[in-house]
Amino acid sequence: MQLAAIVISLVTFVIGTALAARAALYIYKVVRTGAPDSTRFGQPAQRVKTVATEFVGHTRMNRWGIVGIAHWFVAVGFFSLVLTIVNAFGQLFDADFALPIIGHWMIWQLFVELVGTLTTLGIAVLIVIRLMSLPSRSGRKSRFAGSIAWQAFYVEYTILGIGLCILMLRGLEGALNGVDSYGPEHLVSYPLVSALGGLSHGTLENLIYLFAMLKICISFAWATTIGLNPSMGVAWHRFLGFFNIYFKREEDGGTALGALRPMTSGGRPIDFEDPAEDAVFGVSQVEHFSWKGILDFSTCTECGRCQSQCPAWNTGKPLSPKLLIMSLREHAYGKAPYLLAGGGKDMEGEERATSEQLKDVPAAALAEAERPLIGTAEENGVIDPDVLWSCTTCGACVEQCPVDIEHIDHIVDMRRYQVMIESSFPTEAGTMLKNLENKGNPWGMATKARLDWVKELKKETGIEVPVIGEDIDPAEVEYLYWVGCAGALEDRAKKTTKAFAELLHTAGVKFAILGKEESCTGDSARRLGNEFLFQMLGAQNVETLNAALEDAPVKRIVATCPHCFNTIANEYPQLGGHFEVIHHTQLLQHLIDEGKLIPVNPVEGLITYHDPCYLGRHNKVYSPPREIMDKVPGLRQQEMHRHKERGFCCGAGGARMWMEERIGKRINTERVDEALSLDPDIVSTACPFCLVMLSDSVNGKKNEGAAKEHLKVVDVAQLLLDSVKALPPTGDEEQPATVDA
Repeated sequence: MQLAAIVISLVTFVIGTALAARAALYIYKVVRTGAPDSTRFGQPAQRVKTVATEFVGHTRMNRWGIVGIAHWFVAVGFFSLVLTIVNAFGQLFDADFALPIIGHWMIWQLFVELVGTLTTLGIAVLIVIRLMSLPSRSGRKSRFAGSIAWQAFYVEYTILGIGLCILMLRGLEGALNGVDSYGPEHLVSYPLVSALGGLSHGTLENLIYLFAMLKICISFAWATTIGLNPSMGVAWHRFLGFFNIYFKREEDGGTALGALRPMTSGGRPIDFEDPAEDAVFGVSQVEHFSWKGILDFSTCTECGRCQSQCPAWNTGKPLSPKLLIMSLREHAYGKAPYLLAGGGKDMEGEERATSEQLKDVPAAALAEAERPLIGTAEENGVIDPDVLWSCTTCGACVEQCPVDIEHIDHIVDMRRYQVMIESSFPTEAGTMLKNLENKGNPWGMATKARLDWVKELKKETGIEVPVIGEDIDPAEVEYLYWVGCAGALEDRAKKTTKAFAELLHTAGVKFAILGKEESCTGDSARRLGNEFLFQMLGAQNVETLNAALEDAPVKRIVATCPHCFNTIANEYPQLGGHFEVIHHTQLLQHLIDEGKLIPVNPVEGLITYHDPCYLGRHNKVYSPPREIMDKVPGLRQQEMHRHKERGFCCGAGGARMWMEERIGKRINTERVDEALSLDPDIVSTACPFCLVMLSDSVNGKKNEGAAKEHLKVVDVAQLLLDSVKALPPTGDEEQPATVDA
C-alpha cells in the first residue's frame, strides 16, 4: 500500500507541476500579445497595499453576505494550508511524520483544524448556492448562466475533497498517536479520532498512506487539469487575481470608473491634432487590447456578479459583461498560437507574417484569427453589435467585479473603432453626433436657446442670472454654474436648473453662467466611441473655462448634470483643464449645513430616490441628496431594493439616451416598476437624464392606469426649493407645499 501510494503520488505530482508551470508560462506569453501599457506600474507600495486589502478584507466579496464569508475561508484555506500537502508527502514515507518545528506545535494544529474545517464548510456552502441557482432552474436570473459549469463544479469538488482529506488525516493522526481526550490539537477532529481509535496500528498507517495519496492526487489532478486548460478562469483566477488587482487602472486602489482612459495606440496617447500614420484608433483585433486587457480576460472567474447587476442583461438584452469577457478570453486564447508565431494584420488587412512563420500554427488558430472582433453570428463575429451597443456604461459590472476587471474601458475601446473607422453604430446616434458637431448640443438647437431658461426665470421670479465676463466680474464669482445641454434646453430639466438658480440666489451665493459660450462637454460622444469629437468639444470648453475663470480666486464649478460633473472633474484634466467641480446636491447640502438654506415648509408624501450612475457609482456621491431630503419636513424616505452601489440604471448612460431600445424590456420601465412597488408619491433623482427617462416611463404608466395620477418625478433641488421658499399668504390655514413637477 505504501509503495503504491508513493509511486502514484509522485507521478501525479510531477505531471501536475510540469503542466501547470507550462500553462503559467503560456498565459504570460498570451498576456504579452496585448499592446503595451506603461501606466500600470506607478506607486508599487500602494498597489501592494491594495492587493492585501482586497484579498485579506475580501472587500468586494463581503458585500454578498454569506457568499463572501464562505469564499473568504476558501481563499484563505487554499493558500494557508499548502503546508498540509508537504505534510502529506512526508506521511507517504512515515505515517507518523510531522512538519519540522511547527508540526507538533499546538497553534499550528489548531489552525489546521479550524481553517481546514471552515474551508470545507465554506466550499460546501458555495456548492449549495450554485446548485440552488443553476441556470436550468433560474434561467437568465442565475448569475451562473453562461458560465462553464463543469469547470466550476470540478474546482469546488476538488476543494471539498481536499478539505475532507485534511480532516480525515487529522483524525487518523490522532488515533495513531493514541489521543484519548478533547484538546486544542483535535478540537474538531476528535470525534473521528475516537471513532478510529479501535483500529490496529498497521491499519491506521495504511489509511494514512491512502488519504495522503488521495490528498496529493486530488491536488495535482487539479494542477493537471488547469495545466491543460490555460483559459480556465474559474481556477486560474486564484493566482491571476493578485496580478490583476495589482495592475488595476487606478494607482490609489479605486475602481476603473469616473473618467475613461485616453485613447492610445501602441501604448501611447494619440495626438489628435497630428496622429501618427500607423496609429490604431480603438480596438478591432484582440491584440489591440492592452496586455492588462488580456490579463482581465484571463482572470475572469465567471462568478456572474457583473451579470446579475447589469441593467441590459436584467431587461432581456444580449449583453452580459461576464459573457463578453469570456468571449474575448476564448478568442484571445484561440488566436494565441497564431499571434505567438508572429501572425497579425495591418490596417489594410495584409498579413505581416510569412508562410514559414505560420506553417506550424494549428488550423483552428488560423480560423480564429479570421473572425471579426465585432460581427453578427452570420459573420462569425466574436462580439455581436447588439451586445456592444446595449451597454449604458453604468459601471455596475466594474463596481461588483471581485478581481477588478475593467469592462467599460474595453467596451468603449471597441466602440471607438466601430465609430471612428467603420462608421458602424446605431443610426439614430448619428443625428446626435451631427448636432454636436454643428450646434454644440445633442438636440441641434440654436446656441441662443441656451439662455431661454434665464429669461423664463426672470419673468417668473424676477431673478437675473449673470453671465460671467458680461454681467459680473470673474473675481466676484464664487461658483461658475455649468448648466449643461439638458439643463438649458430640455423642458423638464430646465425646471431643475431654475430651481437650483433660485436656491443659490436665496442663499446669497455669487454665481454666474457661461451662457452662449457653453457647449456640450462631449460625454455622450466619448462613450459612444467618437473620441475625436470629444477631444474637439473638450478642448474648446477647457479653453473657454480657463479664459472665463482666469481672474477667479478659485476655479470652482458646480453642475446639475452628473455627466457634465464627471467629464469636467475627471476627464478634462486629460486635456489640461484642472477645476474644482462639485455636484449641485453637494453644494445644496453644504448651504443647508451652513444655515443659508432652511427647509421649513412641509412636502408631504412617501419618496424614493433613484441614484444616478454617474453621480453614485462613478463618483461615490450617495449621501448629499439623501441628507437634503432628510431635512425637508414631511418627506418619508424609502429605498428601492437596488440602491447606492447596487443602484439600477435609468437606461440613458453610454449615449443610450440617443438610441432606441428595441430589445427586451426598457430599462427605465424596469426601474420605474421597482419604484412603483413601494407605492411612492414622489420619485426623486439628481440628474437631468434620469429625470427624463423616469418621467417618460411614469407618464406611460399613468396612461396605462398603473401609476397614481399625483405621482411626481422631480430633482432634489425642486423638493428643496418647495420647502425653502415662503408660502404665499392665503388667509386660510397653512397647507403643505406641493412639488412642482
